[in-house]
Amino acid sequence: MELEKKQWMTVIEPKTRLLELKLKEVWKYRDLIVLLVQRNIKVRFKQTILGPLWFIIQPIFTTIIQTFVFGHIAKLPTDGLPQFLFYMAGNVPWAYFAACLEGTSNTFTSNAGVFGKVYFPRLTTPISVAVTAIVNYLVQFLMFLGFVLFFMIRGADVHITWVAALTPMLILQMALLGMGCGIIISSLTTKYRDLQVLVGFGVSLWMYATPIIYAGSTLSPTLYKILMLNPMAPVIELLRYGWLGAGTTPFGYWGISWVTTGILLFFGIILFNKVEKTFMDTV
Repeated sequence: MELEKKQWMTVIEPKTRLLELKLKEVWKYRDLIVLLVQRNIKVRFKQTILGPLWFIIQPIFTTIIQTFVFGHIAKLPTDGLPQFLFYMAGNVPWAYFAACLEGTSNTFTSNAGVFGKVYFPRLTTPISVAVTAIVNYLVQFLMFLGFVLFFMIRGADVHITWVAALTPMLILQMALLGMGCGIIISSLTTKYRDLQVLVGFGVSLWMYATPIIYAGSTLSPTLYKILMLNPMAPVIELLRYGWLGAGTTPFGYWGISWVTTGILLFFGIILFNKVEKTFMDTV
């Protein structure tokens, strides 16, 4: 009888170290992550007309507008690729990264009511946001592959290269980078609420600093080097080269990008653990 009590006993203790992640505890709450993902999807499409079709409609309309404005009016070069595919190859992964960042950036403020009443590992909430965004990304990515096959059948100069095999690592990096930046913002907004207003604006500026509407190969060598210091720039370039066969392959800058991602995630976790102890007093 005493053994059974010990097996079901959970002792909740405050974290004593800033890097105390308690990943085993997070794994025990994996069912909660699944429930949070289901909740996020249901809440997003509750009382909507088209529901999950927005997964497909949003990137298509964004790509059509960019094709018209930047392709036909501005006439920006696209490395010889069909303009529609070029822009979609950048929009789909960027939408995933932006969803991770923006969704994670309000972790504390949007969940304050739950955090103040029930105990569970707080890291489950940003993880659930990243998993939810992966569901969106997979749907949009399958749609993108459908367009790739369509253009290939029509004889467009498009071919899939071995770099496409790196896609899982690139997706993982986007998730970690989005979580790292989002956690930092979320931790700061518990005290400085006006930072939340700047998130959407900052993400838009970041997008223009990433080769989504223009090709990295068209930039001057100096500007290209500066651009590739943006951790998302090598990711977009590699994904585009892997699935369309055109553009650049900045593997060296991709390594720098991973280092930047690790630093941001490391700093974000430290700040997250620090704010977690006292955020109910300031949120």
